[in-house]
Amino acid sequence: MAEQQDNRRTFIKHAAGAVAATAAANAAKPAQADVKFQPEAFWRERMQAPDDGKKFGWFVDTRRCFGCHACEVSCKAENDVPLGSFIRQTIYKDVGEYPQVARLFLPMACQHCEDAPCIKACPCGALEKVAGGTVAVDYNRCSGHASCVDACPYGAIYIDPVAKQAVKCHNCFHRTENGMEPACVPTCPSEALYFGDLNDPQSSIVRAMEEAEQRGETLTVLRPEKETQPRVRFAGRAPQEIEADVPREGESYSGDAYSIYQWKQHPTDQPDA
Repeated sequence: MAEQQDNRRTFIKHAAGAVAATAAANAAKPAQADVKFQPEAFWRERMQAPDDGKKFGWFVDTRRCFGCHACEVSCKAENDVPLGSFIRQTIYKDVGEYPQVARLFLPMACQHCEDAPCIKACPCGALEKVAGGTVAVDYNRCSGHASCVDACPYGAIYIDPVAKQAVKCHNCFHRTENGMEPACVPTCPSEALYFGDLNDPQSSIVRAMEEAEQRGETLTVLRPEKETQPRVRFAGRAPQEIEADVPREGESYSGDAYSIYQWKQHPTDQPDA
């Protein structure tokens, strides 16, 4: 009997250790959702943008952004975003070693992908492309299933805690359809955000991207390996430095990004055991 008890204790001890090790390993991994797309016949038509001749896109010049968060505030005010939720978020990171240090900023929002995985995943048929190829939510259809959250590779969608429906950047289409820019663009004091028609060579966004390239800047997209063909282009080193901190599938922007515990991040900074 004593031997059986000892064996049982040994088994429990090893089992507990294995569970703890597994939990620690899972905690160290970014949240990844098991995304299941709907049949192509269900989403093919909604993936096609209206034939209006426009192709709305974004250019984010991270070299100019100094992290004032005015874009976030204007977005929240314009779209009545509740506390703790974000349509747009500026993610930052400290780089370098004292005395040569810098804080980089990466303004993030929906990438309005050409091959939008959120449209493919939605079982309600609520996500679709509207004017200029903007990826938007039809609130007459959305049931808050959250498959779009699981599918978005950029963490750009959240479920409203009251309405229980998906919320994301829609390019402020209530403004753009009246000839205005999204609320965040004119609010940005450093002119780091550009929005407009990529098909118009005279648009401010096209001119800004051309000027950046003429100065030797390489324009990049975030997570090209996802093959979503995002319509947001970035200039500067922030996308490469901060990419690992941008939410992924199954995640959304969070107020935790502003926690003081995030002020200093370094691979060698580990808590004492």
